[in-house]
Amino acid sequence: MADIDEAKRSLTIKLVYYGPAMSGKTTNLMRLHDLLSPDLKGEIMTLETQNDRTLFFDLLPLGFRTPSGWLVKFKLYTVPGQVVHDATRKAVLSRADGVVFVADSQRSQGINNSESFQNLEDNARRVGLDFGTLPIVVQFNKRDLPNVLSEEEIHGRWSAAPWPLVMASALTGTGVRETFVKLLEAVYPLLDRNFSLSEKHGTDAKAFIDAAVGEQLGNPR
Repeated sequence: MADIDEAKRSLTIKLVYYGPAMSGKTTNLMRLHDLLSPDLKGEIMTLETQNDRTLFFDLLPLGFRTPSGWLVKFKLYTVPGQVVHDATRKAVLSRADGVVFVADSQRSQGINNSESFQNLEDNARRVGLDFGTLPIVVQFNKRDLPNVLSEEEIHGRWSAAPWPLVMASALTGTGVRETFVKLLEAVYPLLDRNFSLSEKHGTDAKAFIDAAVGEQLGNPR
């Protein structure tokens, strides 16, 4: 649930990048950070774990001001991929407003992807999130590597799933922006319902996404 501060006239939205170890969660945030303009962009903060090349979590604060003068801030996190850090996954996932599930496109990673997605569903319920309504975008990363599932195979396997799919190579930046935009599109209706973004703050879905992405990233929307 987003945090609202009436005194400071700010709304803070929490977005989490989830997925198996080494799937590219951290690389997604690093590339997104590279694309952002300096305005309202914070530094990436990291805390490393033992025996895990991924980061304990990343925090990427960014934001924009609505026509009514409110500051809408985003805090983007990643979770550690290894099972031993499951308690931390739950802590980071708690109160999330939206999730990007970063899957590894390599054929050898199918079981890891499935187990991690099941872990996301289980942990979402454990921390009190409604998995049925939680905004989720599924990104299939590492498309630049050999021996990956074809897009046809991926779409075939996920055809019954309600979540948007994005093909990406976070290492080169391909699909990073598109993934973030898809998540904002999924998150906006719930935020508008809870905080009246369009009525009180003059920010409809397009303005919300353009302000958060279109005017800040190098490639115009």
